[in-house]
Amino acid sequence: MPDTPDTQERIIAPVPRITIQAFCEAPETAAMIEGIAADRRMRKAHVKVQMGGGAAAVEAYRHAPTPNVILIEFLGLKSRPLECLDQLAEVCDEGTKVLVIGHVNDVMLYRRFIQRGVSEYLMAPVEPVDLIGTLSDLFTAPGAKPVGRTIAVYGAKGGVGSSTIAHNLAWTVAREQDTATVIADLDVAFGTASLNFNQDPPQGIAEAVFAPERLDANLLDRLLSKCADNLSLLSAPATLDRTVDLTEPAFDALTDLLRAAVPCIVLDVPHRWSAWTRRVLIGADEILIVAAPDLASLRNVKNLLALFQQQRPNDTRARVILNGTGVPKRPEIAAAEFAKALDLPLQAVIPFDPALFGTAANNGQMIAEVQAGSKAADIFSDLAATVTGRAEIRRARPNLLEPLLARLTGKKAS
Repeated sequence: MPDTPDTQERIIAPVPRITIQAFCEAPETAAMIEGIAADRRMRKAHVKVQMGGGAAAVEAYRHAPTPNVILIEFLGLKSRPLECLDQLAEVCDEGTKVLVIGHVNDVMLYRRFIQRGVSEYLMAPVEPVDLIGTLSDLFTAPGAKPVGRTIAVYGAKGGVGSSTIAHNLAWTVAREQDTATVIADLDVAFGTASLNFNQDPPQGIAEAVFAPERLDANLLDRLLSKCADNLSLLSAPATLDRTVDLTEPAFDALTDLLRAAVPCIVLDVPHRWSAWTRRVLIGADEILIVAAPDLASLRNVKNLLALFQQQRPNDTRARVILNGTGVPKRPEIAAAEFAKALDLPLQAVIPFDPALFGTAANNGQMIAEVQAGSKAADIFSDLAATVTGRAEIRRARPNLLEPLLARLTGKKAS
């Protein structure tokens, strides 16, 4: 399925642990900002929203320290934006950044804002993703490497082959898309990535999650094992010498380090429902749900899609892969009926092929290594191209002045 325009979003780095205080004049703007406060990329930030615009901002900071970011909305010139900004400059602490949301198409006004130290001027109405991207970019060092994309692969139930799909996807991205990729096996007790890649690394993901205070870029580099060109593995120990009772943010530091190190991270998320698996899934840039053509999978996929739509309102919907279709004599829900019940096109339908998949698993190989040009190999090629299609956009932000200038030009032309 080709990417639709709404899937072509840029990659936005998570906003760091900062305080943001917004002073709005329009209720719609206040509601929008309160909405983005719950976005996965704003998880670390503390956001406070109040009404009153620039005048309220000046009054608030006469006898109080200013936050990391002040966001002010001006409905028009009657709000005296320049006067308010001049007064705010007198009480602003050093290092505080000011964003302005405006309703006036005036380039001269924009220039006066910038001359007064405003970090960015956004024309209303502002899309939530654009505001999140602007906040993120305020704290990104100039010339910094683009952040990596995290792709979480999760089974709608156990035994649907989500790990096999995750591993083949990562291998195909690395090989065919020529993209440095890490496959992270998050199933600490029963992970199979090391088996599927015929690896036996002495260290792996356990060292990262059980001793997070030691985790840094140097340790991460030692934990990764090279599987192929452009592909590294963060394996699971697959031992039962300790129970895996992880805290909700157990993988946060690891994910942040991986995003800073490589363009593509495929997270093989085990089928269990805990605080940390929920957090990993909701925090991923892209989610692939793997399902079998049966009623239990259909119910679970519907529940997952509903949850993600609620918790990830500014993201594209999760992609659904139907795996292992066409088992002889087994009653199945047809792919078309499965998609109709979800009201969502299936990203891929992978046919049942026990000889091919069994040979690959037993040999520690990927599908394309066993049988290049097979239908399954072609499906993984298409899937890899799809999930990396937005990587070319990286973190490039649209020039927020260009739409303003375009609208001004159009206004004059008319």
